[in-house]
Amino acid sequence: MRAGMMQVSRREKYEHMREMLNEKQWRHYLALEAQERGSVAQVAQEARVSQNTIRRGLREVEAGERYNTGDRQREEGGGRKQAVEKDASLLTDLESLLEPKGDPMSLLKWTTKSVAHLKEALERMGHEVAETTIRRILRARGYSLRAKKKNIEGTSHPDRDEQFEHIRTTCQEFEQHGNPIISVDCKKKELLGQFKNNGAEWQAKGEATEVNVYDFLSLANGKAIPYGIYDLVHNHGFVNVGIDHDTAEFAVESIRRWWQQRGKALYPGKKALLITADGGGSNGVRNRLWKKKLQELADEEQLAITVAHYPPATSKWKKIEHRLFSFISINWRATPLTSLEVVLELISHTTTTEGLTVTAQKDSQTYPTGTKVTDKELAALRLLRDTFHGEWNYTILPHALPSSDQLI
Repeated sequence: MRAGMMQVSRREKYEHMREMLNEKQWRHYLALEAQERGSVAQVAQEARVSQNTIRRGLREVEAGERYNTGDRQREEGGGRKQAVEKDASLLTDLESLLEPKGDPMSLLKWTTKSVAHLKEALERMGHEVAETTIRRILRARGYSLRAKKKNIEGTSHPDRDEQFEHIRTTCQEFEQHGNPIISVDCKKKELLGQFKNNGAEWQAKGEATEVNVYDFLSLANGKAIPYGIYDLVHNHGFVNVGIDHDTAEFAVESIRRWWQQRGKALYPGKKALLITADGGGSNGVRNRLWKKKLQELADEEQLAITVAHYPPATSKWKKIEHRLFSFISINWRATPLTSLEVVLELISHTTTTEGLTVTAQKDSQTYPTGTKVTDKELAALRLLRDTFHGEWNYTILPHALPSSDQLI
């Protein structure tokens, strides 16, 4: 029993010492152990090493060799040779298969071929190489796995930066006066039913949710059209979920509902509103109905509405994209949007560590498409265009407001 305890104790000691010493120190330590105990075989068994390792250590100790910091632990040329050293043409053949992508002036490159396909191609060329070796060579040559990034939006307008600066200074002016600032846009339309939603979630074994193979409108129970209003000052989102069409009338109705249900209470007595919006879609720069419906809202609420559109090819820069819509997508990831009630529930429960809160409501009204606004109706609008890109920056005054001095 005591011998067994001693044997276990020595093994634990050897395991502990192995973690503390480098290869040469470890050989010398085992050699000294063998000399003291008079048995190379017993030390080798308990330390779980080859007897040749201990004998080599004995030769080094007898020769007076000592390890100094910075010395080699193995003889020069020791260790397994790399595949590219054993196979002279491996690297050349691999590079011929890679079809490298990327900016030639950048250190970052990537390939469209999988490691498995590269391995098969190299084997056909007479090379014996493992997938792990190919991955190691690729990393050493500056390659990496890359996903496609949606960065190409179109040609930038020459006044893009100036418009961003104009939006920034306008927001600052409104904030200084305590007036509301909102970012608006329509989120992607969603089909209602057992359809796949991007993302993954934890589920018990055998409880995977099954969804339709095809995303056909004919299989849907309807559609949800979330139009969002993000309040930059209060970090609050308001989402009006429609079921018909994304039109300018629907967009302005969503803003009306936000103002009547949230805005008035949050900004009592304020008569100026700043809207930052994309340059296209239902709230687009050229959308006449958008301006006409904003005029109706301005007259109803006696509200001066200033609009600042983002310049072309910058839709991803909108505040609502990063501060509201992205978190809604995270909250409902991998969850089939089976009904409008599910959509409203998931949107309403979207929160962040930064304090975001969201209100969602159903909009059952119909919004017909194809509504035209005549030149006469457009001319009747009380529309004041800014001196800098008046097509992007303008204010719609209520007809009852005597002058533009009461904007802010």
